[in-house]
Amino acid sequence: MNPATGTKSTAYTRPAALHGRHFSTVIVGAGINGVGVFRDLSLQGLDCLVIDKGDIASGASSAPSRMIHGGLRYLEHGSFALVAEATRERNLLLRNAPHLVHPLKTVVPLSQRLGGLMDGALRFVGASGAGKSQRGLFVVSLGLRLYDLLGSKQRVMPHHRIDRVSPADKALLRDGVRWTAAYFDAWISHPEWLIHELIADAHVHHRASIAATYCRATGCSGNRVQLRDEITGETAEVSADSIVNATGAWLDHSANMLGGATERVMGTKGSHLILDHPQLHRQLNGRMVYFEAADGRVCIVFPFMDRVLVGSTDIPVDDPDTATTEPAEIDYLLDVLHEVFPRQSFHREQVLYTYVGVRPLARAPADQPGQISREHSVVTEPPNATRQVPMICLVGGKWTTFRALAESASDQVLQALARPRVQSTEALPIGGGAHLPTDVTAKHQLAIALAQQHHISQARAQTLLSRYGTRANEVARSLHASHDDRPLIHAPDYSSGEVRYLCHVSGVVHLDDLVLRRTVLAIGGRMNAALLTELATIAAKALDWSPERAQSELTACRRLLQERHGVELEAAEAPATSASAANLPSQLPAASVAAHATAHQPAFSPSVPT
Repeated sequence: MNPATGTKSTAYTRPAALHGRHFSTVIVGAGINGVGVFRDLSLQGLDCLVIDKGDIASGASSAPSRMIHGGLRYLEHGSFALVAEATRERNLLLRNAPHLVHPLKTVVPLSQRLGGLMDGALRFVGASGAGKSQRGLFVVSLGLRLYDLLGSKQRVMPHHRIDRVSPADKALLRDGVRWTAAYFDAWISHPEWLIHELIADAHVHHRASIAATYCRATGCSGNRVQLRDEITGETAEVSADSIVNATGAWLDHSANMLGGATERVMGTKGSHLILDHPQLHRQLNGRMVYFEAADGRVCIVFPFMDRVLVGSTDIPVDDPDTATTEPAEIDYLLDVLHEVFPRQSFHREQVLYTYVGVRPLARAPADQPGQISREHSVVTEPPNATRQVPMICLVGGKWTTFRALAESASDQVLQALARPRVQSTEALPIGGGAHLPTDVTAKHQLAIALAQQHHISQARAQTLLSRYGTRANEVARSLHASHDDRPLIHAPDYSSGEVRYLCHVSGVVHLDDLVLRRTVLAIGGRMNAALLTELATIAAKALDWSPERAQSELTACRRLLQERHGVELEAAEAPATSASAANLPSQLPAASVAAHATAHQPAFSPSVPT
């Protein structure tokens, strides 16, 4: 993008511009796994097209528990290879994307010495335990020793500790907790932005590789893939040497559409809550608590920005498109919170935001969804009478292990096309993680240099670095060139110029793309009608929406927030789309501008020890 003129990124395009083009690979599904393949293959010199019927990361990839973890509980099922891979990939993400992935201290409350021995042994050999005996000191200690060992590559993480429960934790946790086991995993502050960064990195490396959102694959004939623009209804057709099906829980449906086998995946939904609970946030002290509910379900709670994130349920679903957080799930999660923190009160009014993702699991019989393996696989379907090119299907997969799964899938594409691998992604930084110092002093010096170079406050520089890593320099350059870094009236840690920048460079098509996936304003529990209108006004100007389009986007986003995320908004004013939108920054009160210069706070200020 030209920061002075606001030219839109060439990494994203619309389906009509694709008609008649040929690609080495068409990747269906722009979630984390599909985009991981997109980047990997682009690095090998293949021109790739990645498409999605919605926005990037608009499925399960935007709805994880925000954990980047090795899967401690999978050890009980004997999944040593999965845990070894996941802890390794966790460590690589901490190194390659340090602007978005941060260490997270995790605490497991323990009440018994020998609890869970029989159930754990039965699960280990593939049988079903009663599932009611909580894991005790011995089982957790053994599991953590293995976890430390398996996760010791690429990065030295602090070893686990098991101590007598402290007075502070005794006052926080349920009665009967005698010990706490502490270990380190990681969390990701903005997973959707990392997906955009992977797309941008791939396009920079290979300009012929592009992404098209709101672009549905409707069929395949020979080597031609039919596409439909979900915005305009227009159709297009591209040809390809191979197809990658990375549609997650939609894999079987997509395979059927593209002339392939079905019955490979099943979906289970995980619902999460964002709570406004300052007392619990304070007492968690930057740690995640990883605990068992009375029914044996493993749940988590940890500080997320200035809110508390709680998750998750594990319920089979048939149609991922209709999955929502049901009232009964909210009640369940609030009830299990009260089990673990009985001296705290939890009620519906504290729930600011809900979200749900559908996990794509390999189809398998199991008494409980939590017992289904989280391992992934890659299946290559050879050409057939209808589809005359190979289709590589990604089955299962976890957010943490996306790079390894993408590498495996890419290798199968390269093999099918008789192309060599020329570069590994193992040590490759992602987006703003490139050249980002990890030393606190060096980070401070980088913020000072950024502030001086672009004539912004040091606090503002720190905010941009916390969001965009070293790409903050590009953002700040854009804001300086446009002379527009005035704070939003209703969210002053963002600026109007920054929102316009996001609209221009990251493939925003709908208002909800901006609200839900390019910022953390909605999941941070900060959305209200006035802020939504303010964002719609800026987006309308940046994306040249007509007044009718702007009002339609505002109405649709408001409905989506209410129906899918439990956010009740009063009626919002119509967004401005003409001179009022262009002049929006100058309408801000001087006090807001002064506050922006002196009191900007990082949106992703780590609330966890590093």
